[in-house]
Amino acid sequence: MSELTEKGGRVHHLDARDLMTAQDVFRAFAETLRFPGYFGRNWDALVDCLGDLCGEVMGGGAGIAVVVHDADLLLEEEHFPLFVSVLCQGADRANSVVDLDGGPLDEPAVTERFVLEFRDFDRERIATRVEHPDLIVTMGDGFVGASLSPEEWH
Repeated sequence: MSELTEKGGRVHHLDARDLMTAQDVFRAFAETLRFPGYFGRNWDALVDCLGDLCGEVMGGGAGIAVVVHDADLLLEEEHFPLFVSVLCQGADRANSVVDLDGGPLDEPAVTERFVLEFRDFDRERIATRVEHPDLIVTMGDGFVGASLSPEEWH
């Protein structure tokens, strides 16, 4: 993340205790990332806002990383798999140079990453909970990654 901040990007921090319900997620992200007043406080609106953040939040276009601390607390919450999917959808939109119809966007792609930090890192348990029909889950030494399935999204 130091490379991101060296380029002027921003790192935002969220505590999992503030994300225990869907409404908590919407409120915390709206406050932290300064969503517009018309944010609809639902999953689709969250994807839209994550895909179109303003320059001030993005560090002048250099990008952002959002770190969720103590993510263990979210693992068993019903909304957890959908939450991860929505983060992937938002990042995919922000990182894209084309719109949903395949046409060029008026603005450049930006780096947008989401990091969930776990105190008790059990990658098999995390990977099982992250499973969602539209995601590809990968595991490595010390990480579990999730990205949108190209068959579902591209």
